[in-house]
Amino acid sequence: MQNGTMMQCFHWYYPNDGSLWKKVKEEAPRLASIGINALWLPPAYKGTAGENSIGYDVYDLYDLGEFDAKGSVRTKYGTRQEYIDAIEALHKESIQVYVDIVVNHLGGGDETELIKVIKMDPENRNEPISEPYDIEAYTKFTYAARKDKYSKFKWNYTCFSGVDYDHKTGETAIFNILNDYEGWEEMLTDEKGNFDYLMFCDIEFRNPAVRE
Repeated sequence: MQNGTMMQCFHWYYPNDGSLWKKVKEEAPRLASIGINALWLPPAYKGTAGENSIGYDVYDLYDLGEFDAKGSVRTKYGTRQEYIDAIEALHKESIQVYVDIVVNHLGGGDETELIKVIKMDPENRNEPISEPYDIEAYTKFTYAARKDKYSKFKWNYTCFSGVDYDHKTGETAIFNILNDYEGWEEMLTDEKGNFDYLMFCDIEFRNPAVRE
């Protein structure tokens, strides 16, 4: 395609009324008529804030507005079927669809577990500022509402390299998790020493189970 035009079809303050997927479906013919060749859609899965989630606070990548989790069935943008209908309507108009997805972290864990960590200097995350000790972290993701549909995988602390909250004390900090994959991953930037950790439970891709 030459001289294609892609449009971002959402913004941070879009209303939390579940209307976006329906709107996209309705607007597909008009978008094609004005020369839109591709549409960038926001994250479709369930976030930690349920129907109020923008989508970058990832909770369950497999829940596209299908299961009663985090206080709602639908996401901020609608239900799974409405999402599928919107994509099919766009494809019918020969509009390409770019799906936004975040695979760096998870948030809103279902259960806590006692894990061993080292607290890191927030300005130099390669610099420990504590000895190893235990915190209570929301690193267990069991997805009871989904009941193993689409995936039976359960997450725990071995799947993550870092967290930012100790439920036992209420402290917010950068905690490097001590497990078989101890340490941060190599990153493209050395900002703050190592910019592997961003937010929530940072996914550890060196774990073979996670890669699979």
